[in-house]
Amino acid sequence: MPRPIHFEIHAADPERAIAFYQALFGWEFSRWEGPMPYWIIKTGDGPGIDGGMVPRRGEVTPDAPVIAYVCTIDVVDLDDSIAKALGLGAVMALAKQAIPGVGWLAYVKDPEGNILGLMQNDAAAA
Repeated sequence: MPRPIHFEIHAADPERAIAFYQALFGWEFSRWEGPMPYWIIKTGDGPGIDGGMVPRRGEVTPDAPVIAYVCTIDVVDLDDSIAKALGLGAVMALAKQAIPGVGWLAYVKDPEGNILGLMQNDAAAA
């Protein structure tokens, strides 16, 4: 059964957002060494999941690509999961893309307009 494995915060000012979440929750942030600006978020050692932060794409408007946390679900076959989601009434929000050394990621909007991340782990993704 696919489970949530990661959340992501989109921020217009990542440094401001990092300061906020560090002060509020004590979360730890570390810069990812990949090809794009990204921060790994460690939320603690107990139950729960860790996440990441990425610079927001676009302005904050009613049509902005993401104005929220994105919860990402671990899937076995990303293409199959995208097709199934679209068949159930979802629409594409972010086309399939490689996260080098991590896997394949896509975002869909569910029938209610919520962003949902789908991730297929694949260390060979490039």
